Amino acid sequence: MKKSLICALALLPCLLLCGCMQKDGDTVSIYYLNFKPEIADVYDEIAAVYEEETGVRLKVVTAASNTYEQTLKSEIAKSDAPTIFQVNGPRGYAAWKDYCADLSDTQLYKALTDKSLAIRDGDAVYGIPYIVEGYGILYNRAITDRYFALSDRQKEIDSMEDIDSFEKLKTVVEDMTAHKAELSINGVFASTSLKSGEDWRWQTHLANIPVYYEFKNRSIDLTSDATKEIAFEYADNFKNIFDLYLNNSTTSPKLLGSKQVADSMAEFALGQCAMVQNGNWAYSQIATVSGNTVKAEDIAFLPIYMGIEGEEDQGLCIGTENFFCINAKASEEKQKASADFLYWLFSSEKGKSFVTGELGFVSPFDTIEESERPSDPLTLEMLRWMEDEDKNTIDWNFTLFPGQTFKDEFGSALLRYAQGTIDWDKVKQTVIEGWRRESE
Repeated sequence: MKKSLICALALLPCLLLCGCMQKDGDTVSIYYLNFKPEIADVYDEIAAVYEEETGVRLKVVTAASNTYEQTLKSEIAKSDAPTIFQVNGPRGYAAWKDYCADLSDTQLYKALTDKSLAIRDGDAVYGIPYIVEGYGILYNRAITDRYFALSDRQKEIDSMEDIDSFEKLKTVVEDMTAHKAELSINGVFASTSLKSGEDWRWQTHLANIPVYYEFKNRSIDLTSDATKEIAFEYADNFKNIFDLYLNNSTTSPKLLGSKQVADSMAEFALGQCAMVQNGNWAYSQIATVSGNTVKAEDIAFLPIYMGIEGEEDQGLCIGTENFFCINAKASEEKQKASADFLYWLFSSEKGKSFVTGELGFVSPFDTIEESERPSDPLTLEMLRWMEDEDKNTIDWNFTLFPGQTFKDEFGSALLRYAQGTIDWDKVKQTVIEGWRRESE
């Protein structure tokens, strides 16, 4: 008994020390389920730096492309569930609201420059946007300048800056097509990628614009069930720009079923076309294409015009589908540790170096100075359009779109239309019926 007592007393300091370490957070672990496969390696670096600096272990698991919801459903049911995950907007929040903690008292929310961007439910905040992105029509100034220098071009529009409507865009594009040999291009627009899984630029990003105007003009409450149906009243406007892409492209519409986004971006990077629809995230892809001929200073943005009334005041499509949430079912200690990590990432010098450098995020927090933001040409272009008070940004209402099945059916219908096997009325019917069915 004496020996047992002596051993117990000898172990007591170690036990007390271990207890203190756990209390101080040295053994706390948090778990982030990452949405973006292309930055998985960066988050591995972040986890190592964060543990070294704070003693808190950060586990990062990355879902494969297009499997985030499925992976989250699987992981959230485990005993070691994610403490940080993300939703894509109000519809995503509605699906995961039981797991979303109120973030209104967190430092990250307080640092958000535009509080209206957050996902709210009453007075509570359940999702914090961590990245702002924008998309529109990218154009190569070197090619458009060559066009405007032609002596026999149309004389109605004299520069890209004069284009503020679909009719003006159509006039320039069709005349450029007539002069494509002189401009040494294969088409004005890059290939309209319609291969399954590569059609998100059309069935999501392009479709966002008519849906945005429909909801806006009908004064739809975006948190209500009124978003579960659409009339697709601007379907013909969508058709306007989609036809312009198809008929003035580097590739015949009948061959677009094999085209990928990477093909389109390579065509733009190699100077084979003058324009392509994509977002500010595309610059790194353009810059890394072997044989790239497009200079950074020649890349610019133009809004996507469709012929909708009032589009003269339209800017780029700017928003986010990336909202951080903290698991409400995790312990209070882990919830706090998760909130602390997120604030560290967007406020500490080491964290911000990852955010603005390797991650390349344009983040909406006052902890990041203007001089610390990414300086690639497309990000600078996006910020220029955002700061233009005379232009109205198009919100990202595609976060309210039904699930992937709807998007896949829409994309398939667009391909069949491009190939000439169905008419436009069938595309419109597919959208209206698919939206209603998938929203039930």
